[in-house]
Amino acid sequence: MKMIRLFPLLLLYTSLFNDLDAQQGNPAPGDLHDHLWLTYPGSNGPGRGKHVVLIAAEQEYRSEQSMPMLAKVLSIHHGFDCTVLFSVNEKGEVDPTMPAPFKDKEKRHNIPGLDHLKKADCVIWISRFMHLPEAQMQHFYDYFDSGKPLIALRTANHGFWGGLKYRKGGRNVSLRALLGGTFMGHHGGWHREATRGVIVPEKRKHPILTGVGDIWGTSDVYRCHNDKHPFPEDCESLVLGQPLINLEKDAPPNTKKEPLPVAWTKTWTGNKGLKSRIFHFTMGSAMDLENEGVRRITVNAVYWGLGMEKAIKADRSIAIIGDYNPLKAGFNYEKLGVKPRQVKYYR
Repeated sequence: MKMIRLFPLLLLYTSLFNDLDAQQGNPAPGDLHDHLWLTYPGSNGPGRGKHVVLIAAEQEYRSEQSMPMLAKVLSIHHGFDCTVLFSVNEKGEVDPTMPAPFKDKEKRHNIPGLDHLKKADCVIWISRFMHLPEAQMQHFYDYFDSGKPLIALRTANHGFWGGLKYRKGGRNVSLRALLGGTFMGHHGGWHREATRGVIVPEKRKHPILTGVGDIWGTSDVYRCHNDKHPFPEDCESLVLGQPLINLEKDAPPNTKKEPLPVAWTKTWTGNKGLKSRIFHFTMGSAMDLENEGVRRITVNAVYWGLGMEKAIKADRSIAIIGDYNPLKAGFNYEKLGVKPRQVKYYR
């Protein structure tokens, strides 16, 4: 009888112990590889039962900081189960300092846990010139055929080195075709000119823009289209990026540079005939995501991608949970304080 009464207490104690372990970044019992990625169980919310995988695999814009922050927002405020995957070095450390591409053409990057894409309901992806083993690339190709939504941020449009080997109808598919545009140069001054987001007036009522006001970030405007490759007819432009004259939030616009599309939607149909909702946002650095507009657009895009537009509310919280002090973008790693760290550091 005493054991029966003590059993709930024992369960509570075990749960608290495991929660503490998780907060410290330790793997759950029986899951020996969890130390290579982060997991955030969803609370009660519209996203309950849906799994979002976030991929941080670039060297410039501190996604190793921003993707865990965004995962906390999605899990705690919105109820989504979230898994964050990273590019790691040979020691299993998150390592943004690894070159991309490698000088050694035989060397490969490593993103453990990409098999999570098989059960993902939505993917938020930011990578840059990843040169991955073909087995890991296959997880991306399978997801592109899955009919599930893809939220591609900033450098995702040049996320792989050497092009895709993803094929449809006997032809190679480029990231330009998949996402609706690719990096063609810095329209804004690289690390010199911030971006002011300007909502396309006739798209003001689009679900992704619900509750979105100020849009600003220190990342510059990418040029993703030109006369040879104009903005595609199958894409819907939602936000234009106006370069500013410096990196200050209240800086005036650089009137010598016209605003260009920085956020758009499209539909991708893969090899199985399934339609995926695509949202590409060429903002999305860790410092950009300090801005409420950038953050809300990204969160709303998850709901939109999943066909959950009715659950988007202008007053749903997107408040950052805990401390969030993203390092500046760039490649001067020692000066910026960027170095390899264990995955649990980013929890």
